[in-house]
Amino acid sequence: MSAFVHPQALCESEHVGDGTRVWAFAHVLPGAVLGADCNICDGVFIENDVVVGDRVTIKCGVQLWDGVRLEDDVFVGPNATFTNDMYPRSREYPDSFATTVVGTGASIGANATILPGVRIGRRAMVGAGAVVTKDVPPNAVVVGNPAHIAGYSGSAQTVERPGSASPSIAKETEALPGGARVVTLTRATDLRGSLVAVDHEADLPFVARRTFVVYDVPSRDVRGEHAHRECEQLLVCLRGSVQALVDDGKDRRELLLDRPDQGLHVPAMVWGTQYKYSSDAVLLVYASRPYEDGDYIRDYETFLAEAAAR
Repeated sequence: MSAFVHPQALCESEHVGDGTRVWAFAHVLPGAVLGADCNICDGVFIENDVVVGDRVTIKCGVQLWDGVRLEDDVFVGPNATFTNDMYPRSREYPDSFATTVVGTGASIGANATILPGVRIGRRAMVGAGAVVTKDVPPNAVVVGNPAHIAGYSGSAQTVERPGSASPSIAKETEALPGGARVVTLTRATDLRGSLVAVDHEADLPFVARRTFVVYDVPSRDVRGEHAHRECEQLLVCLRGSVQALVDDGKDRRELLLDRPDQGLHVPAMVWGTQYKYSSDAVLLVYASRPYEDGDYIRDYETFLAEAAAR
């Protein structure tokens, strides 16, 4: 098997994988590297310092400039725009161009704009017309200008829709990824108000060694985005609401935390993300271990590898 180059395409690179198809009016410069079984559609331009993985689809009207890296199984929609110089001037060139990485299986929607130097995580999805100004977490769905997280692919809610209900907290008996579960705390309510009591021995699924509170988080910012090798956590939203996601590397589930008498137990080796904080949100976190930097896994690819090895 060999690559197919349309008679009206100009492919100057010798580094083109088997089964790749380069269609009419595309132009691939000599230094570019294209993997196997890619589909390079009409009118695509690919500069020298570009690496494209296997099974990548690049739709019409896309330009890949120096520094762009597309990993395997990426989809780039029509007229998506990549950039590599934050402060471009005519005939003025930086010493080196920013590297932009689109992770394995990610999708870029039509007319999206990707600013220089960002990383779009594994299987993330960038909505049509979005302007990506900072890194996109793995599996996240981002929309808007500037792009913000609307949900996570493969979880309970993936796209914002006006009037739609947010995913609610799960039942205690419901199976969640990685052994995560809902814990209901004791609540007492009378004419004087409400009280939630926590017996550390009876109510917590572990012995708490540390407690911290997260608050004053801008509603579009993301916290978490990590796993712990040994530490367990219980997340309780005391006020407002927080969207929480648990991911064991195979399955994901997204839940709404909005009650002080219900918490989400996140075991070790579960990737946790919290986002869409309401402006008044106060999130209480119980942890089974003191802070240990080495206990954190902050890179999703590392997490997948370690989870698979267990």
